[in-house]
Amino acid sequence: MNTPAPGGPAPQAPYDTAAIMGGLYGDGIIALRGAFERAWVERLREDIDTLFAEARARPRGALPRGPERYYVEVHPERLRGFIDIVTHPWFVAVCRAVLGPDYKVIEIGFDVPGPGAQDQPWHRDFPMPPETAMGRRLSSLAFNLTAVDTTAEMGPFEIAPGTQWDEFGLDAEAGGRREAGMFPPRELYPRYEALRQVRMPRMGDISARSALTVHRGTANRSQSSRPVLVVGVDAPDARNGERHDIQLTPAYFASLPAEVRRHLGGRVVDELQPIEQAHAIDGLLKGAY
Repeated sequence: MNTPAPGGPAPQAPYDTAAIMGGLYGDGIIALRGAFERAWVERLREDIDTLFAEARARPRGALPRGPERYYVEVHPERLRGFIDIVTHPWFVAVCRAVLGPDYKVIEIGFDVPGPGAQDQPWHRDFPMPPETAMGRRLSSLAFNLTAVDTTAEMGPFEIAPGTQWDEFGLDAEAGGRREAGMFPPRELYPRYEALRQVRMPRMGDISARSALTVHRGTANRSQSSRPVLVVGVDAPDARNGERHDIQLTPAYFASLPAEVRRHLGGRVVDELQPIEQAHAIDGLLKGAY
């Protein structure tokens, strides 16, 4: 068993490509327990709290994703642990196995379900692309790192394994053309209820999933928020990066290891600009019912 390195990621270790692909093409989600030390996660939580306060203080800084639930996209250099994440050997192995050697990191953000957050409707994060619908190939991944030890009262994440391959028609309640194909019809809810798995990650765990696997956040009945970091990664032919705005200053970009620069999407700018959240998802704003 690998022991996490002090203050950062676990040491280099072989990870089985067949097991990675079997998990993501099968259940649609895999995880590595204890990838980071708790002290490292505590620093991540400090950064998330700071960035969340900044985002809520400016227009369109924090995007509602349902009652008392927000999403914030951030610049990589505002997170002290960003390089640790994208150089972690498990992260690299998963990206290479599923997305190929030329994958791109195209999204860094976090979800914050606060006290009072309600059950979300079952959904996927974007419509199924042609390479998945016709070619049965996954072209993107979402990595999640919890900033807290999740409890049942905090509204844990639920996922319906294997549903990344489900095809369903347009949802009349989608609320916009971009959301067509994201929300299954309610007559399929019993299927997802029967399949659902409740995820209870602890500080230091990291997971990878297909964002097409049908999932939802549940009601937070605690007095604590449940912030989760999100890192989105695309294969070279995927187009999810068009919805995000990774910015890097020249000095920060130059300071990155060459292998990180090669896999980082976005643009180099003279000065970081506040990110205005633009991809509202109307179907999530009202809760599940």
